[in-house]
Amino acid sequence: MNWEAISFDWNQVRAFLATAEEGSFSGAARALKTTQPTIGRQISALEGALGVTLVERSVRGLVLTEAGRELLDHVRAMGEAASLISLTAKAQSQDVSGEVTVTATDLSSATILPVILAPLRQSAPGVRVRIVCSNDIKNLMKREADIAIRHSRPDQPELIARHVGDFRASLFAASAYLDEAGRPRNPRDIADYAFVGNADPERLMAPLHDMGIPAREQSFVMSSENGVVAWELAKSGYGVSMQPDFLGDAEPGMERVLPGLPSLQFPIWLVTHRELRTNRRIRVVFDTIARGLREITRAAPPSSDTGQAAGE
Repeated sequence: MNWEAISFDWNQVRAFLATAEEGSFSGAARALKTTQPTIGRQISALEGALGVTLVERSVRGLVLTEAGRELLDHVRAMGEAASLISLTAKAQSQDVSGEVTVTATDLSSATILPVILAPLRQSAPGVRVRIVCSNDIKNLMKREADIAIRHSRPDQPELIARHVGDFRASLFAASAYLDEAGRPRNPRDIADYAFVGNADPERLMAPLHDMGIPAREQSFVMSSENGVVAWELAKSGYGVSMQPDFLGDAEPGMERVLPGLPSLQFPIWLVTHRELRTNRRIRVVFDTIARGLREITRAAPPSSDTGQAAGE
């Protein structure tokens, strides 16, 4: 190893990598939780240590020089290696304390996690849980989360997943809305009702049609890509909404629309990194969530996993 050739600081390299990835000093500063002048000083110091210019300002913003572009792949490899070092050390930690990041949809984060994480305060009081509301599996791929609750099975080989049960969803509406609009006698009647949906109502059209409900796009008078907002809109009486059974059945003032209609079923997957399966605090939180989800879904223990499930 030529130690004399390593004349730069990792923080300087990290500042350059973040700037190249984010496209600006300000973006890099936000990503690294520092200030724009600090990013500028670190990159200038790196340029001085290497004896080359890495970035230039132009009317289009920051542009990598030829030297910067040539170094970028090597710098990315350094960043990946640094991430692996941190991840490996984290995976070997046997201390049942510290932070664990859990990502789930907004509705799951607001209605499920507060209930099923309660036992953790007794079993592992040293564990701190940070909840990230997101539908993006990239939270795990970017190491932005330790555990994810998802409705689809991931196909990334570096992730392991456990199928912990299946949720059912049915059509619900506020009793006050049905008192005014009337209670339907058959599925076709429901097509004339107002609907509350997500930001892409067309995704619900096919399941409704399969249920014999010829709903139209204009039927969705209120929509939101935020599940909590959609739930509150339904509770406020704006119309019929497809909601999880465990949520709608437990809410006073909400009732099923035409009881007896088939429910939609969607799976619940608990996902984590393969490298994290030996980390005790991750395993404790993973198993706590798995038990809670099984209880909610009243499902038997899963029959198959993708890879070796954490906690086994």
